[in-house]
Amino acid sequence: MNNFSFVNPVKIIFGKDTIKDLTQEIPADSKVLIIYGGGSIKSNGVYDQVTKALASFEWFEYSGIEANPHYETCMEVVSYIKEKKVDYLLAVGGGSVVDATKFIAAAACFEGNDPWDILSKHAKIKAAIPFGVVLTLSATGSEMNAGAVITKVATQDKLAFGSPHVYPKFSILDPEVTYSLPPRQISNGIADAFVHVIEQYLTYPVRAMIQDKFAEAILVTLIVEGPKALETPNDYDVRANLMWASTWALNGWIGCGVPEDWATHQIGHELTALYGLDHAQTLAIVLPGVMTILKEQKAEKILQLGQEVFGIYNNLSREERIENTIKAVENFFEGINIKTHLSDYGLNKDSIDNVCSKLLGRGWTLGEKSNITPDVVRDILTCRL
Repeated sequence: MNNFSFVNPVKIIFGKDTIKDLTQEIPADSKVLIIYGGGSIKSNGVYDQVTKALASFEWFEYSGIEANPHYETCMEVVSYIKEKKVDYLLAVGGGSVVDATKFIAAAACFEGNDPWDILSKHAKIKAAIPFGVVLTLSATGSEMNAGAVITKVATQDKLAFGSPHVYPKFSILDPEVTYSLPPRQISNGIADAFVHVIEQYLTYPVRAMIQDKFAEAILVTLIVEGPKALETPNDYDVRANLMWASTWALNGWIGCGVPEDWATHQIGHELTALYGLDHAQTLAIVLPGVMTILKEQKAEKILQLGQEVFGIYNNLSREERIENTIKAVENFFEGINIKTHLSDYGLNKDSIDNVCSKLLGRGWTLGEKSNITPDVVRDILTCRL
């Protein structure tokens, strides 16, 4: 196991009828801005619960955060914050709203000339407006971590940043508010959480038994409970398990002391920025390709994944176990109604060229061994046509 330091300061408030508890978490004299997306929180009752809880506060609202939050929209919110002298933010939504709120919180306090530098140049964040979260979609884990991904529409760039200053002060997780989600969002959330775990697990062994076993438990939970959420959307225990699994998939714990990959996400971000695919759709395309092209580099952990998660044991040859595990991952995505090939989304060789050109321009080499060059990305995507 590699050396590590770990701290996670986020307070989690989990369970039924807990949105009202946000009143106790926000300082009494705060001027609060509610940030949310397209307005589904008004149809599912979450908006009413939040505004009732904020009755004693001076509060404002800003809607319209996109599914892949736009830098341009975030900067409009920053201007509104400064106009209204807001000093506390409340993200009400899924991971995109939380990611946007993190960037907004940092950008509003940024001392440089261009807040985009936070993403493009990893400019140092010295302060951020405090914020809390009311989570409505279990997927990204953003409710319990200090990272975010933002898209700049003008340049078709989708980039990530992180800072201890953008940990939420608290996150309220009520599984009941996820009952009304459409099936596509449920599937996307399951896939996103699954790949978050894989990116921290499917590298090479460092004998980190606790992290591995915890990761495997999260993966099994997603595999078992994911399809149930599509079949019986109002099953509280299923939704609770999925919500908690998604949070733990990316709150930092299973990444302690282990090598991490993140190539699937970084390649996927380019597909989303260029072609507008759902984030989870890109992950379902790319991950089987990464596993296929890097199967020898990742062989030990692929074999472990196959045995511990999918029940693929030694009665097969080593090569068969690897191939069957890759196929099991692909079948998992297909089983929750997410297609796994570029052609399923109308993309062809030209899209591969464009993704590789983007990555070449960034000068990036990806993966746990920094050996995934744009040429390797081409191989990964070509096997997913």
